[in-house]
This record gives sequence, structure tokens and C-alpha cells, in this order.
Amino acid sequence: MTRVFSGVQPTGHLTLGNYLGAMRRWAAVDQHRADSLFCVVDLHALTMDHDPARLRRLSRQTTTLLLASGLDPDVCTVFLQSHVDEHTRLSYLLECVATDGEMRRMIQYKEKAAKERDRGGSVRLSLLTYPVLMAADILAYGADEVPVGEDQAQHVELTRDLAVRFNQRYGHTFVVPRVTLPGVAARVMNLQEPARKMGKSDESGAGVVYLLDEPDAIRKKVMRAVTDSGREVEYDREGRPGVANLLEILAACTGGSPQALAGAYESYGALKKDTAEAVVEVLRPVQARHRELCADPAYVEGVLRDGAQKARAMARPTVDAAYRAIGLLPSVERTELMDVR
Repeated sequence: MTRVFSGVQPTGHLTLGNYLGAMRRWAAVDQHRADSLFCVVDLHALTMDHDPARLRRLSRQTTTLLLASGLDPDVCTVFLQSHVDEHTRLSYLLECVATDGEMRRMIQYKEKAAKERDRGGSVRLSLLTYPVLMAADILAYGADEVPVGEDQAQHVELTRDLAVRFNQRYGHTFVVPRVTLPGVAARVMNLQEPARKMGKSDESGAGVVYLLDEPDAIRKKVMRAVTDSGREVEYDREGRPGVANLLEILAACTGGSPQALAGAYESYGALKKDTAEAVVEVLRPVQARHRELCADPAYVEGVLRDGAQKARAMARPTVDAAYRAIGLLPSVERTELMDVR
């Protein structure tokens, strides 16, 4: 069976972009067609300055929202990255295969490093190397497919390069994964800045619809969305990015196509109103299920505990094989443990 791995960082409150671009597909499609693992990649959140208490809250909230979106722990594996040591064990081996040049070419690193330098600051070393940890997340499980947004596709390509290089140098150890991109609403854009994606770490939430926003807050944000000059409703990503973003969101919520929907509207106001209501309805069951899960924290804890056990059992053989392949002597303690099992 095909194995799928994907993850989400608990660096902010999850957004409509996270849901339409990834989470909904994970729940509706990926968990049923494949042996799927979905990971809250909390170690990646350490690459930037953070508040420990907030990270813990967001890690729990992110897990709860993944379950509320429809992920079923009886069908797939849901877990926290930091609960499975194999991620960090494998990451160092891959750092010994990766090159400095590869890391510095990563677009996200270049953008974030430039922003920090403009502020007179510096970035953590982990920001430079975190694509290697991401590669370890994927390769440890022998994942065949990695469903990600467009902004993460470069990191999956790096993962492929590292897997091929390791296999060539030390013998076949890793499955070489392939990236899969969602279709409509693959990259939901900020409602106030349609040239920028709707990110959960945005300093201003005016253009971001969060999954736990109240219906009236959603309506207000959508109705205040930036549109474009002119009055005709046309789907033109380059020339009219604001309207195109609204049409893509509406299409993703209703199952239509942006081009077809454009022909049904004669004003921006009507488009905004229908888009707002569509978003409210799409998020209604997610919010209801989230409230139920928050009332039963022991259930979420159990999901994370069982998920980590399952993930650990899947990852350990591959990571142990990588240690042997690269030339490291096996741990006596680990060998004895395997013999007992």
C-alpha cells in the first residue's frame, strides 16, 4: 500500500488556507487511500523565537483541529514529531549527506534570513538545517507521497536528492518520495494582501481567516477583502489577484471552478457575500467537532500516545538500517532490545 506522510507546524492558529489546501484532503482522501501519517512537527517550531507555553497550547490545538477536520486515528496515524526520537536520530545522518550550498539555496531560508537581517538580527542555525529534519521526517517512514503546499515543494525535492545520494553512497536504504500538490485553493492568499499567502504566523490577522474564527468575524474579514480596479468579476490571477483569490476560495468551498463561478456574478459585493457564507458553512462542522474534542482532553492525549507508538514502530527499522549502512556500530542495548522483541 502507498504510504503518505505530511505535517503541520504549530507556529500559529491554523487557517482556512491550511484547511482548504491540505487538511480537508488529508481527511477526505489521503487517509483512506493510503497508509497515512500526519504529524504535528513541533520541533520545526523551535527554529524561530517562541514562547514555550504558547507552543504547548498550539501543539494541542493543532492536534485537536486535525482530528476535528476528520482525521480518524483508527484509520491513520496522528502524532507529535518530538514524541518519536527517530526524527532527530536520522536528521544528523542526513546533515552528513547534505551540503551547505543546498541549505542556503532554500527559498524559505533566504526569505526569513533576509527579513531578520533587515531588522538587524540574525537567524538560528536550525532555520538553515530544518529542511534536513523535514527530510528525516519523510524518509524515516518510507513515505511514497508527500502532499504539501507549493511553498514546501522545494523541500521535498531536497528530500528526494538526499535519499538518492544516501542510497548511492551507502546502499539502498530509503524510498525516494514524490510530492503531490492539491488543485484549487492549493495556496489561499491573504484577503488584504492577495500577493501573499494566508499564513498562520501573520502579524495582522485582518486578512486571515482562522479555523476557530466566529462566523461574524469570518463574514467581516471576507466582506473587507481587497479586490481590484474595475467592476467586472473575472478570473485573472495575474491581473486581478484579489478577485481571483475570492473565486478560488468559493470554488474550493462549493466544488465549482473559479472560471465558471466568475460568470455568475455581476458585482464584487455579491461575490464576497456568497464567499463568506460558503466559508462559514465549510468550517461549521470543524468548529463543532473541535468543541467536542476540547471537552474530552483525555481522548486527544490517548491519540497522541498511541500515534507515537505506531510511528516509532514504523520508523525505527529504517533509521536503524541507515545507521548500519553509514558505518555506525549497532548499540548493544538496542540490539538486546530487538532480540527480546
